[in-house]
Amino acid sequence: MEIRKKKCFVIMGFGKKTDYSTGRTLDLDKTYKNIIKPAVVNAGYDCIRADEIQDSGLIDKNMYALLMHSELVIADISTYNPNAIYELGVRHAVRPFSTIVLKEKDGRIPFDLDHNRIFMYSHLGEDIGSDEAKRCQAELTALIHNISKKCEPDSPLYEYMQIVPPSLPEEVYDAIISELAEKEKHIFAVVDKAKEYMHNNDFINATKYWESACKLNPNESYFVQQLALCTYKSSYPSRHTALTDALKIIEELNPEDNTNDPETLGITGAIYKNLYLLVKDIEYINRAIKYYGKGFKVRNDYYTGENYALCLHMKSLVETDPDEKIYLQIEAKKTRKSLIETLNNIIDTENINERQDKKWIYATLAHCYYAIGDHDNGDTYENLFLQEPIEEWEKNTYNESKNFITNN
Repeated sequence: MEIRKKKCFVIMGFGKKTDYSTGRTLDLDKTYKNIIKPAVVNAGYDCIRADEIQDSGLIDKNMYALLMHSELVIADISTYNPNAIYELGVRHAVRPFSTIVLKEKDGRIPFDLDHNRIFMYSHLGEDIGSDEAKRCQAELTALIHNISKKCEPDSPLYEYMQIVPPSLPEEVYDAIISELAEKEKHIFAVVDKAKEYMHNNDFINATKYWESACKLNPNESYFVQQLALCTYKSSYPSRHTALTDALKIIEELNPEDNTNDPETLGITGAIYKNLYLLVKDIEYINRAIKYYGKGFKVRNDYYTGENYALCLHMKSLVETDPDEKIYLQIEAKKTRKSLIETLNNIIDTENINERQDKKWIYATLAHCYYAIGDHDNGDTYENLFLQEPIEEWEKNTYNESKNFITNN
């Protein structure tokens, strides 16, 4: 008879999430793929991630069973995803030991978790540095082996209270795991395939797979964001139809009233910017400025900041009120100078070669320098951008913005 491998249930957010205590957006998929899953597999466990088996935003019997019965639970509380915090609380209530809490090193730690032993790691935002990933994999694997042997209480409840944990019959748990196996495999495949099509610039097929992911987990905002992004980039069946369809999709996340998420705001701004370029309706550029501007103020992000300045520039070209035209030009210039200062500070104080987004840092600096008339520095950073591994669509996106800036 084959011995079933031990299960590690991973509690964390999915995709890009913003930590509002720092204003940074972290790609939590990179944490999972580059640190958590390799470490868990190396330790001899099967790895299941929480949000990939949910049928809805509510915790159902499958979630409770895995929280109660899994031999190991790893909870990454970076960005303070409310589901992850709640699920960690459930785990601490039902299991005295074998729970590991992870967190990205920046930002505050909630008071109730401050006394817990927390495994800290360093995130670059878009990715994990290769040296940091190797360090964390090795240390996390060693920690898993260590707590598996000791079985010492790591739940605050069981550390301070002498109580008996609840139990779940083995046959019930086995039935739940069998039920989940096929679906878990399916959603992994769907997401990976969608990303593969995006990498190959095939946004029509990528859209189909993100639609499937949204149906499997309709409450995951990351899937909705990616579906909207690929829909407008597909230009199918026409550019205008694709943009209006993408707008309907992103509006499911209610960017008008209820979000400070820079990813949602950035995608919404991009849709309105492209609608303006297509039909020249001034209301579209006003809305692009609104959403990009809000995203820029949330975290001083260079992507939304550059596009905020670009849209201000676009509007200034058609503005008839002379005072408003001057304001738009000054605000665009001030934003670009702020971005130049911020990005040069990153280059001066960080190891730029460890940053996965360095090509976009170079591209943004090139655009900003060209826009303020400093063509020497613009050429310098453009050359650095072009030396990076870039896809054809990325080069086209860069050139579209550069052509607008240098010709206007």
